[in-house]
Amino acid sequence: MARPRQRNFVERLADVGEEAIQKIGSAPGGDRLVAAVNTMRDRVDEMQKRMRGLETLEKRLTSVEGRLDKLEGKGGSGSSARGSSSTTRKRSGSGS
Repeated sequence: MARPRQRNFVERLADVGEEAIQKIGSAPGGDRLVAAVNTMRDRVDEMQKRMRGLETLEKRLTSVEGRLDKLEGKGGSGSSARGSSSTTRKRSGSGS
């Protein structure tokens, strides 16, 4: 006789998690918790998109700093000097 297929741990855990989410949604105040979690998810997604955009801005900033170094006659000083000066420029040039 063939045995019925046993469910693995992950499948059982997923089922329990789904049941727990359903119970939370039907509990008093649970709708507020679900709404808060959904809002948090949306905010995290938005933050991830913004963080990806920072990498592009960093590359552009490095390129502009290199061009500025050449114009000022500092070309060929190395990336470590440019990296430390970029922090100074960002802070002093922010106007805050």
